[in-house]
Amino acid sequence: MTSPVTARDRAKAERSDAILREAARLFARSGYNGVSLEDIGAAVGVSGPAVYRHFAGKQSLLGAVLVKVSVDLVDGGSRVAAEGATPEERMRALIEFHVEFALGHADVIRVQDRDVAHLDARDHAAVRRLQRAYIELWIETLSPLIDADADERRLRVQACFGLINSTPHSTRAAARQRSATAAVLAAMAESALRAVT
Repeated sequence: MTSPVTARDRAKAERSDAILREAARLFARSGYNGVSLEDIGAAVGVSGPAVYRHFAGKQSLLGAVLVKVSVDLVDGGSRVAAEGATPEERMRALIEFHVEFALGHADVIRVQDRDVAHLDARDHAAVRRLQRAYIELWIETLSPLIDADADERRLRVQACFGLINSTPHSTRAAARQRSATAAVLAAMAESALRAVT
């Protein structure tokens, strides 16, 4: 039997979430080496040492940011793909899910692109394992839609990720909030995945 969640438990979880959000924002802006625990603590209104109540250190905080987002992608992608009735619907649902993620989590994409090398070995392995699972979900979803071998399907999926994930580097925040941006990205992604060669 699990213990009931207390107000203190909720407050601690909310503070941990706030630390993760601010860490991602600061890592995205200044890079892993350009951010201290004091910077992260100040961003959420606590001292640097108080961050240790939630995370073992800066490296574990980076790991928590990148492992969490990888879990969210696998879980969310699996959920939306399962809801589609046809291969086309499943593929479009995955595309829309990833576009929404990229537009809403630009900071995390920047951190992933630049700072994954700073992860400890355990978190690095977890992120890579989850990324492979997410890629395989896309490859499996694409399989009935194109006549291509496994290597080409993987190429198409990874190129599609490159297209969508470039958005945080190539657009301003205001553009990422416009529905037209999402629509253009989704259409381009589907065209790239199903391009005739």
